[in-house]
Amino acid sequence: MADERRPTPHEEEVHLFVERMAMAFADVGFPRMAARVLFAVMSADEPLTAAEIGERLGVSAAAVSGAVRYLTQFGMLVREPVKGSRRDRYRMPDNPWYEATITKTGLYKNFIDIATAGVDALRGPATPAGERVAEMRDFFVFVQEEIDSLGERWRARRAATGHGPRTDA
Repeated sequence: MADERRPTPHEEEVHLFVERMAMAFADVGFPRMAARVLFAVMSADEPLTAAEIGERLGVSAAAVSGAVRYLTQFGMLVREPVKGSRRDRYRMPDNPWYEATITKTGLYKNFIDIATAGVDALRGPATPAGERVAEMRDFFVFVQEEIDSLGERWRARRAATGHGPRTDA
């Protein structure tokens, strides 16, 4: 006979949080299964195996596999081997939002490099097309500089609020 255990009110509240956050992330373009996995792991007190994540979400191991691959690629999950097993556990890094946004800014460097080559190909910003591409490049340079500054301010705030390692230690 199947396990007919009913979720506790707390488990139902956590499930609702996971699903609502996943939908909010999906609404802005984040892959929905990756978002569900991310928030399932975030809401767990201990690292979870793929099977445990699948059980919490009611999905297959294959669905979890693709999502954890996506999330580890962006530094939003950390994979750790389970001693004496071929399985892995997944946990949140110490600061996933910083990891995913600040440290992955190679994206902007790539945009800047490609746009710079585009400006050169268009013979500089003297033409309307060259000006549009130069403005796009300058925007990405600005965003990169702001992200670097934002990261410094975030580390200071994080330390001041007791969420991370102290920056003055």
